Amino acid sequence: MRAEEVRRFFEARVAGTSSLALAIHVRASDRLIGTCAFSQLDGDNGSALYHITIGERDCWGHGYGTEATALMLDHAFGTLGLHRVGLAVFAFNERAIRSYRKVGFVLEGRSREAIWRDGSFSDEILMSILADEWQALRGRILGLEPARSAGASAGAADPAGAAVQAETVP
Repeated sequence: MRAEEVRRFFEARVAGTSSLALAIHVRASDRLIGTCAFSQLDGDNGSALYHITIGERDCWGHGYGTEATALMLDHAFGTLGLHRVGLAVFAFNERAIRSYRKVGFVLEGRSREAIWRDGSFSDEILMSILADEWQALRGRILGLEPARSAGASAGAADPAGAAVQAETVP
């Protein structure tokens, strides 16, 4: 993207009053590894869209995105009082889809062949989670209560840990 396009993107999605953007840092080192955000915050309807990027490839697959997503959902439903959080993810991003399902997002639908990537079209998957669904899962996901079965994971309770911190975007 050209510099002007990046500036317009951040003004529209990050710096406005209808958005909230936070940085993702590794707790142990304070290393910045990504961002997460709510856009289209709609107080009248209690909804928002969720976005996350873990930009450091060596940090993929360590649970940082799952933990950051769980913390953002807790903020959305507990602090902001939202009713619904939705997102869109491309079907080829299987790691992200597993992470979203782990914290309670459910499939709503798909836009067929919405993006051309690596020589073929891929679907865009639409997912969401509602406040009551999050409340039913919250304790287990955040590690506040024991897992329901021996094979269940506490999700966000990753020992390496990611910290979500507010950061001003230039």
